Amino acid sequence: MVDADQTFVIVGGGLAGAKAAETLRAEGFTGRVILICDERDHPYERPPLSKGFLTGSDERDSVFIHKPAWYAQADIELHLGLPAVQLDRAAKSVRLGDGTRIHYDRLLLATGAEPRRLDIPGTALAGVHHLRRLAHAERLRQVLAALGRDNGHLVIAGAGWIGLEVAAAARGYGAEVTVVEPLPTPLHAVMGPELGQLFTDLHLEHGVRFHFGARLTEITGQDGMVLAVRTDDGEEHPAHAVLAAIGAAPRTALAEAAGLALVDRADGGGIAVDDSLRTSDPDIFAAGDVAAAEHPWLGTRLRVEHWANALHSGPAAARAMLGRPVSYDRVPYFFSDQYDVGLEYHGYAPPGSYDQVVCRGDVGKREFIAFWLRQGRVLAGMNVNVWDVAEPVQHLIRAGAVVDPATLADPAVPLGSLAG
Repeated sequence: MVDADQTFVIVGGGLAGAKAAETLRAEGFTGRVILICDERDHPYERPPLSKGFLTGSDERDSVFIHKPAWYAQADIELHLGLPAVQLDRAAKSVRLGDGTRIHYDRLLLATGAEPRRLDIPGTALAGVHHLRRLAHAERLRQVLAALGRDNGHLVIAGAGWIGLEVAAAARGYGAEVTVVEPLPTPLHAVMGPELGQLFTDLHLEHGVRFHFGARLTEITGQDGMVLAVRTDDGEEHPAHAVLAAIGAAPRTALAEAAGLALVDRADGGGIAVDDSLRTSDPDIFAAGDVAAAEHPWLGTRLRVEHWANALHSGPAAARAMLGRPVSYDRVPYFFSDQYDVGLEYHGYAPPGSYDQVVCRGDVGKREFIAFWLRQGRVLAGMNVNVWDVAEPVQHLIRAGAVVDPATLADPAVPLGSLAG
């Protein structure tokens, strides 16, 4: 049981942290709730940074999770622009960048992830960008608009979700775009070759150039400005700006220094937590991008860097902090919007885990559902420009039932009838 004399501290002002704070109050916790954010902005959602806000269709205020006044109304103490720099587990305290020490009875680490950096000459030039924070998106939006006006060139290192969404936004502004990717298709590690080509074709139709099988080796410039990039196969591409979209790394430094159990970087990294999102310290929990959780029915430890995981794991961790029974078993989910294509992906099908891909619908028109199967069981499903199917797709994944591929591919057979 918890009482009004206790202090719950949340380190991390993203979606997971803000929703955890909201849940503590919704569940009736009357003690102190302290939310520590290393950014000066109030907690905000990140998907718009590569989608609506970047394209200019969403206003800045639309990205914030709560109105600024909400935190005081909910009696949540908000520390903005102050990073947590030390965690003292013995004293049960967190030290902030200004030297302030905050005691906790229970602590939630929702420190998120940070963009991986290019380790090549030229990254200090003014035209090299990353996209993780609102300030990054504000700057990049201005850059894309200028490139569009001036017929400028953007080179994107990496054809993952961020790279492709920024490519789509940049083409919307009229900028020239080249994507450099070491693998043979976009999203190769997620989609495999079967569906990766879909995204190649989509972006080629909108004027994006791809350079597959290569990595950036140097960014060249003059007077501090970007002029071109070079790749490891000897080619050179003109560039007025470069976006490094080569993935993100979990922000585990605070946890590591405090001696909490971590997951090896080769296995995806992150803070190791059980299915209740509790770390190796019984009074410390982790949620969102930084948490590598034991998944009850997938039978593996999983770290998910997408919006839905932050949305749901923050509240789950809050309930666990309150002593409620929690088993965090959500089906992994993410979504993307690129040009006129919207999609939702459900499940978990890493390379080598599946033996068949089945499509239902019209792939040519980009109106279909793709399923990744292993021995007839659905591991993952992706609906492309087909909506209101999340529930049956997730039910198929959870059920683990063997399905007939031909029946699965037949749009005349209701999805809801296939899992029994």
